[in-house]
Amino acid sequence: MRDAPELTATAFRERWKQAEADQVTLLDVRELEELALAAIAEAVHIPMAEIPQRLGELRPDRTIVVMCHSGGRSRLVARFLTESGFEQVFNLAGGIDAWSQQVDSSVPRY
Repeated sequence: MRDAPELTATAFRERWKQAEADQVTLLDVRELEELALAAIAEAVHIPMAEIPQRLGELRPDRTIVVMCHSGGRSRLVARFLTESGFEQVFNLAGGIDAWSQQVDSSVPRY
């Protein structure tokens, strides 16, 4: 069982510029209550507990970057996706909290 590679929030933003956004899925696995506190508009939201039954909503031919609040839950989901046959999966180190600090300070911290 191996962990998916991690990307910092700044590395994610630098690696996939806006023009290439259609090639990458930012997958937010936080709960709805957390999403109400802080969100990234471009992210696809599937709560962690729903990932197994909603795998069909994710495209295995796209790169998937998984995020949560601080990186722990997303690491588990990234590992699950890798074990489920997804080949280009990354964990967003530090989650949305790091995003707020490193990329977009308009995203509230909680």
